Amino acid sequence: MGSTLFRTKNVEQSIKDTEEPEHALKKSLSALDLTVFGVGVIIGTGIFVLTGTAAKNNAGPAVALSFAVAGVVCGLAALCYAEFASTVPVAGSAYTFSYASLGEFPAWIIGWDLVLELALGTAVVAVGWSGYIHSLLDNAGWRLPAYLSGRDGAHGFGFDILAAALVLVLTAILVVGMKLSARVTSVVVAIKVAVVLVVIVAGAFFVHSGNYSPFVPAKEPVPAGGNLKAPLIQLMFGWAPSNFGVMGIFTAASVVFFAFIGFDVVATAAEETRHPQRDVPRGIIGSLIICTALYVAVAIVVTGMQKYSDLSVDAPLADAFKATGHPWFAGLISFGAAVGLTTVCMILLLGQSRVFFAMSRDGLLPRFFSHTHPRFRTPYRPTILLGVVIAIVAGFTSLSELAELVNIGTLFAFVVVSISVIILRNTRPDLERSFRTPWVPVLPILSVLASLWLMLNLPAETWLRFAIWMIIGFVVYFLYGRSHSRLAQAERAPADAP
Repeated sequence: MGSTLFRTKNVEQSIKDTEEPEHALKKSLSALDLTVFGVGVIIGTGIFVLTGTAAKNNAGPAVALSFAVAGVVCGLAALCYAEFASTVPVAGSAYTFSYASLGEFPAWIIGWDLVLELALGTAVVAVGWSGYIHSLLDNAGWRLPAYLSGRDGAHGFGFDILAAALVLVLTAILVVGMKLSARVTSVVVAIKVAVVLVVIVAGAFFVHSGNYSPFVPAKEPVPAGGNLKAPLIQLMFGWAPSNFGVMGIFTAASVVFFAFIGFDVVATAAEETRHPQRDVPRGIIGSLIICTALYVAVAIVVTGMQKYSDLSVDAPLADAFKATGHPWFAGLISFGAAVGLTTVCMILLLGQSRVFFAMSRDGLLPRFFSHTHPRFRTPYRPTILLGVVIAIVAGFTSLSELAELVNIGTLFAFVVVSISVIILRNTRPDLERSFRTPWVPVLPILSVLASLWLMLNLPAETWLRFAIWMIIGFVVYFLYGRSHSRLAQAERAPADAP
């Protein structure tokens, strides 16, 4: 049984499977398309919301350094992703990489993890997008009935029609084709980045140096507590990193990490890239560098415009401009946030469908979902299924307390990919690698340690929910995936032959 759990699908076979006509995806993306996808999915909730939360509760003006720390953690993982994506240009991202290095069962675990991460992330972002649209509508004097906005607390029922509609529209765009998706994303990302740059440039004129003092606020102890909302590290060892002080910078990095989630989605589009060995590493690393620079700039400007202790935790950018006497900027920022979250939602949905497609093509999920559209060459069946399910979830659920699951799922994927780089370097040194992660095994080990540190700073209840989802995944694998996988069928074929 142990040998079947860790049977690997070699790289050559993974690439060969992508050439089968009924499973082939259309190759239409360039390095620029991938960079735009990366920027489109990364810039969203984090830059518009988390700056205020992390500055006010943990790091003060030093939140700019927290963004830099989170960016470094993602950068370490990005270098590992780049090597795998250029070596194994197959849909599925970390799932496919782990199948080639760690084996089938670890691959199933990471694939199941990515399904949770990307689906939940899509729903959360759709609900957040709906909130910004409702805000804009309210400002214009228009208001949807409470039962169609998900805010009907009086009757205990509500369906967020805007969140659900967004997911369904984006699902249709993704079914039609990746190139259309890339074009839509390019336009939306251009608008979003323009709004962010306006905020940075305009906000710089209202910066007061006094707001930066103290740059690193005085150290404050974390209240003792043993409930599940406390960081896991506190429950394990009886302590947690201090609020504020130097350690507050690292604590805030765990918070703002959510702002970087999504760059790994670029790797899921490797199979649809014209020159994946060259363009995927460029897309991953390029988008991460651009977004880190923008995040740091926004953090510096906002904490300079308004004292960190007065920042809003809901809309820090908009409220900072209101504090300077320029409330009209709030509407512009809300518009930018709504536009930004549109692309985040679409690209998360894209990544979700590609992981599901890769798993079904391998037989770990029903093969019904592994066929591409005869005209558009997109995985339309999993895209439609997941789009409908996520639309329903986004319509009925706020999901605010489950957002941390997206963080832990992404960090877990980082750990697996980093370990896989070391393993594949030793088991398959002969593989052609268009991009090689530098300083192996030191850099991947640093990536693992940094990711684990941020995971330990997540609430214990997040770990509990994550464990429950993983247990469900184990059941599905042993009841279906283990016996239906293509590797299992290939092993049975000689025994069944006459």
